[in-house]
Parts: sequence; structure tokens; C-alpha cells
Amino acid sequence: MRVIRFDPLGGASGDMILGALAGIGADLHGIFQELSAQLPDPVGVVVSPADSHGLHGLRASVSTESTAHDRWVDVSPHAGAEHGGGHHHHPEHRTLADVANLLGGRHPLALRVFERLAEAEGRVHGRAPSAVHFHEVGALDAIADIAGACLALRQLGVDGVSVGPLPCGTGTLTCAHGIMPNPAPATLLLLEGLETVQTDEPSELVTPTAAALFTTWTRELTPPPPRLRVIRSAFGFGRRTLVGRPNALRATLLETEAAGSTPDASGTESELCVLEANLDDCNPQWVGDLIARALAAGACDAWATPATFKKARPGIVFSVLAPGGLIAAIERLVFTATTTFGVRRYPVSRSILDRRFETASTPWGAVRVKIGSRDGQDLVRTPEYEDCARLADTAGITPRQVYEAAARLVTSA
Repeated sequence: MRVIRFDPLGGASGDMILGALAGIGADLHGIFQELSAQLPDPVGVVVSPADSHGLHGLRASVSTESTAHDRWVDVSPHAGAEHGGGHHHHPEHRTLADVANLLGGRHPLALRVFERLAEAEGRVHGRAPSAVHFHEVGALDAIADIAGACLALRQLGVDGVSVGPLPCGTGTLTCAHGIMPNPAPATLLLLEGLETVQTDEPSELVTPTAAALFTTWTRELTPPPPRLRVIRSAFGFGRRTLVGRPNALRATLLETEAAGSTPDASGTESELCVLEANLDDCNPQWVGDLIARALAAGACDAWATPATFKKARPGIVFSVLAPGGLIAAIERLVFTATTTFGVRRYPVSRSILDRRFETASTPWGAVRVKIGSRDGQDLVRTPEYEDCARLADTAGITPRQVYEAAARLVTSA
């Protein structure tokens, strides 16, 4: 089981979360390439080194072609300035249904974050969540910000999240409701359930986006166990200079093993669950979509196996490999998307290699290469097929040529 611990030294924002996730191994460029193919306009991310108070880390900034600037991610017209930059207004005032249509069912965890934002804003204004119009958080770059952070958790194989005490600024701020104590009303509602600590910083330190991400992750994912092994840690930085602390968020990637289990020679062992359903009267066209939805929901893998059932009926065994925290969500997905009357499940163990991404510069462009290692030794190198296919299509060659060129470059490096 993998867990991320977030420690907000100077607060938290969407950009700071992305920077910290990049520091512990998330391939943000690959994630945002995937998002660009799904959203109406391309979205980009810039990750750059940053330093503050003697600490070194990364700073991330997300933008689209139409909003190529840093921004305060907000759900309401509350005034303030994020750790990342100034407060800008965007023309996209989307509802929760609009955001759900953009995400297209591929990002259920990200949609839950937007539901949290809508619930908080609705409580402030006395409206139903469905009647809330997102302001800046409805812009494509902000949607990509939230979806990208959720995809980064999936890419890192994270099962659970914990969050340290969140610092709150002092004083007041001016917003659409007048002069209000810090934090703003919607932000304070989003902080419910999280531990906070008062500081003397005269500004809002935790953005609504960060608060919504943290509360959603801590509620929706598996609670972390007490015994954890540190894998790596990194700092994500904002752009504002604070009075007495670094404007930094630390992310620590940790790993745990089931009681009584030990990693074997093939890598790190984790405890997961297999869920299965026998489908002998289900439209096979639905199964491909079901596999995609299960993976988007956070499953480690999903597949369909041909089988013969009672009365000699040909059919499919649909299987999902997932962490225990996703059992309810996967079962609900299978029951709503198929004709089955039952889903069985059983625990399994698996051993995995540590993973990281490197980039191979081929004659046709850059290809991401996934590298699996154990005990510091690289054992497997696999170029990403999507990158190879995209470059091959542009160059008029086969994906195999790009794949083999990328593999040679990484092997010889």
C-alpha cells in the first residue's frame, strides 16, 4: 500500500500540490498531455526548480492557450491572492453538470472534488450544489489543475492520503460579503474535518482548491495505517513570499506492508483485492467501456476473460484489481453498468518494481520511458506506446520504429 503525507509548511494551493507531486515522481507532462486530449483546448504545465528559506523543490504552473497566466483557483468571488499569483477572472462560469460533462466520466475522484467545492459554495449562498456557478475554478486550466492532481495520485499508485495541520492566516480579508475574518467562508467550510493551526501570516494560506483536494482524498481513499516506510519526499513551492516561513508544501511518499508479509525478490509487496462478475447476458460492447471506467476510478488493472457458464452459455468474466478503499466504488460501477446480480471479491498480494519516468529524445520527438527498478538496479525499460504512436503518425512511420529507437537510447544512457 502506498500513502502520501502532505505537510503544509506555508499553506497549500493546487499549484503547490502539483509541484510536490512532481517532486516525488509524478510525470506531470505526461498527465497533462493526456488531459489535453480530453479537454476542449490544450492545457500545459511548467515545472521549474524553486528555493525558499534554504529549501529546494519544484514550482508548477498550469495554463491553457487562452489563459496562459498563473492564477488564484477559487470557487467564489472572495478576494485574495494565492501563493501562486494574482487573482484573475475567467469567462467560464460553469456549473457542476458542465464540469461533469467535460470530465466525461473518466475522472471520478476529480469530480468528487468539484462536488465538494459546489457543496461549500452552496452552503455559503444558500443554494443547491447543482445551482452553483464556478468562477475561476470552472476555467479549463483550473479543471486540469484538479484532474491532474488526482491523476498524479493514480500514476504514483497511491491508496491513501494524510494531511498535517493546515496553517491559517490572521486578520481579515475583503470579499463579496464584505470584510470577513480569515479564512473566507467557503474556504473555512472546505476545511471541515482537517486539523488547522493559527499563524501570524496576514493572508489566506490555504486555497479552496487545496482544501477540497485534501478533504476529498482523505475521505474517499483508504485510511493510512500507522506503520509506514519513507520512499521519498519533496517540496512544492508557491510564488508569494511569506513573513516567517517558507511558502512550501512537503509531500512524502510512504509504503507499508501487510502484517506478517515481507517483500520477496521481485519487488515491493502490496495487498489488493480482485473483484469479479460473470457476464453471460451482457452486451459485450459495454465491457470495453466498463474497463475504461474502472481504470479511471483508480483500479490498478481491469480485464475480461472469455468463459463458458451454466447451460453452456458463452460469456465473460469481468475482473478488476483494486485497493481495498475502492471496493464500494467498483462494485457500484459494475452493478450500474452491467446486468450482473453479484460481484465476488477476494484479497490478493502482488509485488511491484519501483517506477520512474525518463525522456528519450528520438529523431521524431520526445518519448517518455517507464523504468522499473529494485534495490537501485534498473530492470525494465518500457517506452510509452501513446507517445510512440503519436510521433509515428506525424512522421509517417510505424510505432515500432519509434519504440525501438527510444528503447535503445534509454538502454545506452
